[in-house]
Order: sequence, then structure tokens, then C-alpha cells
Amino acid sequence: MNSIFRSVLLAAALSAALAGCDKPGSSSAPAIKFLGADITGADYARTLALPDVNGQPRTLGDFKGKVTVVFFGYTQCPDVCPTTMTELAQVKKSLGADGDKLQAVFVTIDPERDTPEILKSYMASFDPSFVALRGTLEQTQATAKEFKVYFAKVPGKTEGSYTMDHSAGAFILDTKGNVRLFERYGAGAEGLAADVKALIAQS
Repeated sequence: MNSIFRSVLLAAALSAALAGCDKPGSSSAPAIKFLGADITGADYARTLALPDVNGQPRTLGDFKGKVTVVFFGYTQCPDVCPTTMTELAQVKKSLGADGDKLQAVFVTIDPERDTPEILKSYMASFDPSFVALRGTLEQTQATAKEFKVYFAKVPGKTEGSYTMDHSAGAFILDTKGNVRLFERYGAGAEGLAADVKALIAQS
């Protein structure tokens, strides 16, 4: 009986040890459940190199140390863009003392009309710390491809007028510059704030 009892104990101990090795490096802390789509480890949205409104080259590395939200849009957008930027401003305000740990980056998909002066004014209307990037059309297309973002010019009713059709959603990178989440448009400031706070807490 003693040998059987010892065998049972050994089997139980081995089972427990194996259970603890299911995920290398895992800890007893529960995994964070994000409200946005978790795209950690994605093979896209990893690089970005565009000039800002002052003509200074910027990359994702410039924003390391902060949770960075990258959004593609244009200043004449009637709804999606101003709503998203307003929500980001609300999120930053809700963070209180941690507000400076959030960086919003607006990439214009309409460099033809979005001049540096217009972009400066647009960003200031939401939060002066928000950064706008404006490249050539070719640079913008390459960046959108890297982030798997769609955009296209849609002719308007009058000659020369147009709107821009584009993907709606924002990419969130952690403080190390790694893409972590995709936030779909319409999720709201509250959910966005929760995810940003979770990433700040991880830093």
C-alpha cells in the first residue's frame, strides 16, 4: 500500500509541475482582457517614418515610453476623424497625472489639402500635445500598407471636389513601441481609456 500511495503522490506532483509549464514565463497573475482587438505580435504596424508639421522626420521610436495611439484620417472628415480625436482627448484628460503617458499620432491620408498649417490648427482644437504627420502621397500609401489601412479618394458632386474613404480604427502601441491593440471605431472613450490604462500599468 505504501508503494502505491507514493506512486499516486509522485504522479500528482508531476502533473502539477507540467501544468505550471504550459506557458513558459507565465505567472500566477491573470492575463489582461482588453476591450479592443489584441494584435500583439502582429507582423504589421511595426514601422512608421513620416515628417511632422514642422518637417521633422518622425518614427515610432520617438514615442517610446508612452502608450501611442496611431490614427489615419483627414481634417475634412465629417464624422469618424473628429469623433476619434475627441475621444482621445477625453481619454488623456481622464488619465489625470498619467495623461502625459499617452501620445496620439494623426497620420493624414489627404496631404493634398491637409497643409502643415491646417494640421497644426486641427490638432490644437483637440489637444496641443497630439502629433500630426504628413508625408507625400507615396509615403502615405506605403505607411498605410504597413498598417493595413485602406484609403481612397472619392470624387464629389462638383468638379475638383472629393472626400476620402478610409479604414476607421486606431492602433495602440505599448511603451516599448510594440503594436498591441486595434480599437474599432465606435467603441467609445470609456473602453479606449480602460485599454490605455491597462497598457500604462504594464509599463
